[in-house]
Amino acid sequence: MFRWIADNYRTFFWAFALATAVWISSVTSADPDQTKTLSTPVPVQIIGQSSNLIFSSAPPKSVQVTLRAPSSVWALIEDNPSLVAAILDVSGLSAGEHTQELQIQVNARPVQIVSVSPKSTTFGLEPLISKTMNVDLRISGEVATGYQIGDSSMEPVQVIISGAQSQVEKVSRVQASLDLNRTRDSFDQTIKLDVLDQRGLPVNGITVSPDTAHVTIPVSQQGGYRDVAIKVTTLGRVASGYRLTDISVSPPVITIYSEDPDLVNSLPGVLETQPLDLQNAQDDITTRLKLSLPPGISVIGEQTVLVQAGVSPIESSVTISGQRIEVIGLSEDLDVQISPTSVDIILSGPLPVLDTLTRQSVRVTVDLTGLTAGTYQLTPIVEVLVSDVAVESILPNAIEITLTSISASSTTPTPKP
Repeated sequence: MFRWIADNYRTFFWAFALATAVWISSVTSADPDQTKTLSTPVPVQIIGQSSNLIFSSAPPKSVQVTLRAPSSVWALIEDNPSLVAAILDVSGLSAGEHTQELQIQVNARPVQIVSVSPKSTTFGLEPLISKTMNVDLRISGEVATGYQIGDSSMEPVQVIISGAQSQVEKVSRVQASLDLNRTRDSFDQTIKLDVLDQRGLPVNGITVSPDTAHVTIPVSQQGGYRDVAIKVTTLGRVASGYRLTDISVSPPVITIYSEDPDLVNSLPGVLETQPLDLQNAQDDITTRLKLSLPPGISVIGEQTVLVQAGVSPIESSVTISGQRIEVIGLSEDLDVQISPTSVDIILSGPLPVLDTLTRQSVRVTVDLTGLTAGTYQLTPIVEVLVSDVAVESILPNAIEITLTSISASSTTPTPKP
């Protein structure tokens, strides 16, 4: 028996090899291999990083990966891209510059990794250090005239900064910046802190704890100064058919001053302007007016205020009844009958303009261009020959047009409108 097997082992070997080849061929034809690049880059996962080291130059955030795999495996990967991972292992590395190859892991089989871009990466590791620094308060701008600031307060006055050693060593100051910008109100806000180098430029990659500071600055008015509102006084009335829509003044509040603080404090909180003349006004008004100041009182800054008054026509509506319809575009071989022969028109617009309307100001037409014999329902066209007037409605909205050939209607004449 063993002798027979020994004599025929070559035959068995070739039969097994042939069967294996046939099986591989059938599987491959049913599930062919494909070589493709993943449609989305693979994120780089960093493992083994020491808690007292930080990247001074970061590795790439993602890589492009090209794989060769059967179609069925590609379907799994495209359904769940997280099956492919790119890992950068920095275990045991010390401070300095390093070059490491990225490890690609694919949790699907069978898969062949064709290429990775980039295949390796160069990065730097530095000691992670912390430092306690005072917070500088930088105030720019000035409060409004007649105001003064009191003692400022800030919390916290110290913060801890941390980051790569080379970046922390660049930090010259931690600063809270604010602009008073002619304010009249006390300042009480939380401000984001800036980490700056010696040239006043931001230093990146620094963590600040806490990263904000609460700043309080009292602002109060000096003696002899007072803020008062402005009231516009008017004279006369706008033209008939017009209305006053609004009056605005800029600035709405001004600062006044007197050497006698009691005199300033005794005044009401409002100062009036010289009268604004509205007599027969039909257009918007823009002008500067002086203020009516009591003796011993002066204005800080501009001595006049800008006053704007809106004047617009009163809107109304009017109905023109029985406006005759004009036919245009009628073919010479057709006769026309219109029902009805006139319409009522409702118009809207400024009252002074509506008061001037006549029948000659409005034209109603119906265009029959290209129409043949038959009956039609058409909407007349209204043309208003005066500007700023709108057509609100036409009554009725449609009219009946009957067109007949002149030869057919010659025995029964039809009056034309």
